[in-house]
Amino acid sequence: MAVHGHTPGEPINDMMLETSTAVDPALMEEVRTGLQQQPKRLSSRFFYDAEGSRIFQAIMHVPDYYLTRSEYEVLDTCKASLLELFAPDDRPFELVELGAGDGLKTKLLLDHFSRERADFTYVPVDISADALDGLVADVSQQWPDLQLRPRHDDYFNALDQLSEESDARRVVLFLGSNVGNFSPDEAVGFYQQLHDRLQPGDLVLTGFDLQKHPAIIHAAYNDREGLTRDFNLNLLRRINRDLNADFDLSAFSHYETYSPETGEARSYLVSEKAQTVQIGSLDMTVPFQYGEIIHTEISRKFTRHQIEQLAERTGFSLAGWFTDASAYFADVVFER
Repeated sequence: MAVHGHTPGEPINDMMLETSTAVDPALMEEVRTGLQQQPKRLSSRFFYDAEGSRIFQAIMHVPDYYLTRSEYEVLDTCKASLLELFAPDDRPFELVELGAGDGLKTKLLLDHFSRERADFTYVPVDISADALDGLVADVSQQWPDLQLRPRHDDYFNALDQLSEESDARRVVLFLGSNVGNFSPDEAVGFYQQLHDRLQPGDLVLTGFDLQKHPAIIHAAYNDREGLTRDFNLNLLRRINRDLNADFDLSAFSHYETYSPETGEARSYLVSEKAQTVQIGSLDMTVPFQYGEIIHTEISRKFTRHQIEQLAERTGFSLAGWFTDASAYFADVVFER
């Protein structure tokens, strides 16, 4: 959980729901290709069906899972300073949130900005129509006068369309440490694409989980309540339901590791026995050896130097650095 979940080129927010009953062709392709690789792998993007989202809601309240609380603290403590950065001289701006989900943390900013009568438009972007509809209804009820322009689209299409529609200053939010799900090369590519779609003076605020004592990170992804285990296993349950598979969930366990040398937390599902799984919708048979793994997630943790390098390599400058009291988490503002 960087928070949890990402597919290269289509990152998502920790709150994203996928509730459609139709079979997702992307899931079919992921299972078809991922379970034929060595080692086997499945993208954590697909964790977030309704049950997965419910489990993650519970994970966020686990004492050892500090990420959501830490970023919430940053935004709550620093919201006035952020508004000063976003709207110098009270200039208008568009607040574009990539992977908006339910907007839990963003609502802190919306409330403060509205109270301060900032001249801004909130543009939540999500590929989940259900999540976006829920957010729009909630925001409209809480702040009926707020200018709201939701986008049911992928990130870069939405930014391209916004650029065609107006030349307003844009402040892009990419919260939740979703950047941690990228490989280093993917992160550079993602921010280069953002850079190319923004104008000089536009901003990007990103949540970064910072490197810290390895035991703290390990505990966050290996909770004693077993919720992260259940979260990972639910991916197999989803494949059983959506693709007519016969994974025996009791025959797989969850294994997590964190390397302080690389700053990578990795999650795996491990086969507890030699077994064969049938996936009916794909007419596919998948053999597993005892101890064989399915790699489900990578979550990178960052140093300040790495974050500064990312900005430099992608044409941004670092305009703001905000952390919680424990310096576990940083919300960092890049300027185009």
